[in-house]
Amino acid sequence: KMSLLPHAESQSTFKWVAAGACVGAVAAVVALSASAQTSMYTAPATRVSGMTAVRAPQNSVYTRVAGSVTQQVPSVNAATADAADYYVAASTNTNLAALFALPLAAAVGYLFGRTKKSHVAMTAYSGVSAIYVPVAAQKSVRLTTGMVDAHTSIALMAVSSEKKIVGIKSPVFAETCDQTGITLTRFMLEVARANPDLQELESVFASIQTACKTIAKLVKRSAIDGMTGLQAGGGAVNVQGEEQKKLDVITNDVLKRALKFTGRMGVIASEEEDEPVEVDNTMDESYGKDVLVEESGGRYISVFDPLDGSSNVDAGIPVGTIFGIFNEDEDCKLSDEFFDGKGEMSEAMKGCLRSTLKPGTSLVAAGYALYSSATHFVFTLGAGVNGFTLDESIGEFILTHPNIKVPPRGKIYSINEANRLNWDAPMQEYIEGLASGNNPGKKAYTSRYIGSMVGDVHRTLLYGGVFGYPADTKNKNGKLRLLYEAAPMSFLIEQAGGKSTTGLVRVMDIPPNNVHQRVPLVMGGPDEIDELVALYTA
Repeated sequence: KMSLLPHAESQSTFKWVAAGACVGAVAAVVALSASAQTSMYTAPATRVSGMTAVRAPQNSVYTRVAGSVTQQVPSVNAATADAADYYVAASTNTNLAALFALPLAAAVGYLFGRTKKSHVAMTAYSGVSAIYVPVAAQKSVRLTTGMVDAHTSIALMAVSSEKKIVGIKSPVFAETCDQTGITLTRFMLEVARANPDLQELESVFASIQTACKTIAKLVKRSAIDGMTGLQAGGGAVNVQGEEQKKLDVITNDVLKRALKFTGRMGVIASEEEDEPVEVDNTMDESYGKDVLVEESGGRYISVFDPLDGSSNVDAGIPVGTIFGIFNEDEDCKLSDEFFDGKGEMSEAMKGCLRSTLKPGTSLVAAGYALYSSATHFVFTLGAGVNGFTLDESIGEFILTHPNIKVPPRGKIYSINEANRLNWDAPMQEYIEGLASGNNPGKKAYTSRYIGSMVGDVHRTLLYGGVFGYPADTKNKNGKLRLLYEAAPMSFLIEQAGGKSTTGLVRVMDIPPNNVHQRVPLVMGGPDEIDELVALYTA
């Protein structure tokens, strides 16, 4: 089966249809007069390029079209492929070719009327195993909005969707409401329709967005409502030995309860919790008596930092929430030997750790909320990155940054340069090269550092450049936590086309040894990170 996907609209297609019909009539007469068998194509295939010579299947040939010259060839050679278009199908009788020549030529004429140069995608064709089959073609949906705010409507006018090789189908929006645009609620509904296996994730994201709206309100009103300052007047510390702000404790409770109430969580791990917490999903007895309910038993594991950058919250500096979602499955299970030497531990706790301590490559979703001049919600399901902005007038997150891509090279680096003298020599050389312009890009970078990971990474996603918190002599293992900060943010950066590293290894590949393990981290455009890795491995 072959699919035809035209890419653009054009005017006055009738003349092309008429011309195609005339060509088809002539082709039908010629074909009927022939006595030998020949090959017929049913739809155009993608141009073959960058390949060695490829033979056509038995009893088939390629039809080569270059300018006004048409010829049948038994193979395609990379040396000539770029100058021509090729078509292929199994062998068939000339009578059948004649039967289809007229409508086929008319259809080709119609396509030429829509676009003078349409490249189309070829999906797998049974029996033609020797043909190169490209990845699925990108599909674009163009939306028109009448929203008054032109700046807001720009992002809503072109929503791109690609079929990803990971198996997640991106949502496609045939139309949108001019007044609301595409809400996060509708986005996740569409994701669930396109991917029935992700239906339970819809309720998880509904709860996360509710929690983030609540936290946005708490942050905005913290000074007014007396929620600034340290918890219990000071002295309250988390498991990392960091003093807790009042909002650390409150936001942790908000997000933990929101996730628990979904009924989809098996285990929850947070920066503010000493150990991962198993979620009790037992339903009320009345449900079993009166209503037929399917109990999932907690399919997902959530890890999160409820208020990243909380040390800045009293000063009104942007802060955020980071989260990651894992599947509760049999992958990445810890062996019994892992717990040797870790002291007394209950079987329940061992079960929680077995479910939680997974590398970033096992994440099924990750994202963050940024509480700043506006509240942004950015996430990935493993099929690209999309950003939403909270419209407080209707209480909904609206898609404003579809299909975010990190430029290969930016012009900003975001790092605490006060630690420069304590970094590794390759890190010092790298940042010096960015600042001075002595780098492969021959461009001097500007330094911008907020001190809140969510804020700095958000700017890096949108503008490009480099964000880092490397190891130093004071923090030999880095400062950021792998499980609920470095891994989820690395997932986002990689899905946007960037890279993330410790300098020596990819962050996403690191299996955690404990819930609060720290790692060095540098992320940004692919060219920039490759240059850093080259310095470390030289």
